[in-house]
Amino acid sequence: MWGDSDGFPVLGLHGTPGCRLERWPDEELYRRLGVCLVTHDRAGYARSDRRRGRRIVDEVEDVLLLADHLGFEQFGITGASGGGHHALACAALLPDRVVRATCTVGPAPLGPPGLDQESWLAGQDPENVKEFGWAIAGEDVLYPALEHELAKMAARVAVDPATVLGDFDLSEEDRRQLGRAEIKQIIRESIAEQAATGVDGWVDDDLATVRPWGFEVDQISVPVLIRYGDSDVLVPPAHGEWLAANVPGCVVKVDGVAGHLGSDPEQEIAENMRWLRDGVLPTGSRASAVGHH
Repeated sequence: MWGDSDGFPVLGLHGTPGCRLERWPDEELYRRLGVCLVTHDRAGYARSDRRRGRRIVDEVEDVLLLADHLGFEQFGITGASGGGHHALACAALLPDRVVRATCTVGPAPLGPPGLDQESWLAGQDPENVKEFGWAIAGEDVLYPALEHELAKMAARVAVDPATVLGDFDLSEEDRRQLGRAEIKQIIRESIAEQAATGVDGWVDDDLATVRPWGFEVDQISVPVLIRYGDSDVLVPPAHGEWLAANVPGCVVKVDGVAGHLGSDPEQEIAENMRWLRDGVLPTGSRASAVGHH
């Protein structure tokens, strides 16, 4: 729990791989924004038990338990990257509890009604394409491959957290973000936690992402902000474009400079929290053409 314990509750869903430590290290930012940010380890990550065979929609149950436990009647929900489609699941299934939601650089569904495999992988870095190839092949291939990847990642991060993504051919802006002291701190803390607890969560996230999610985005009736970056090679803009065209009534913010990691984290967090708490539209956002059903 970060920020103002009496502030507007926001549940933050971490990326893939990730853990509850994915938050801006300076809590004062959340305090100033009047927000209580609550993060948790998704099933199989860090301190959370594995839930083998989980679908994207199964995160909703954990979010509901957490919100009930903390006494949050209504709350905002936000997810970035591998947390993005989990946030959309909560928006779809918890319309009475979720006030507003944000999906930042989140993926589109693979296969109908989403993007076909070629379009889904287009523009992704070869390292990412390789990982999703393992996921499509199944757990027997994916599990040992990700164990190997996590070991290499942990070794790189021990030397320099900015090298977390190794051989990825990242945009200039993403490289710049990885050089930020705060981002390095988040990576260092998060990877140490993951290296100590294994790849169960990462494996299950990847498998759930390439399989049917267990809900359709057209079920969503609460206000959603879809945010993505033009130079993203992890979740390319085609994914954000699909979500923008298919999430009913969404607000869309495209960052023309950014890749996967944004370009001004404190500003982007502030915009996101104001959206979730008060419905303030981020500068330069637009309403999607797709109406509510």
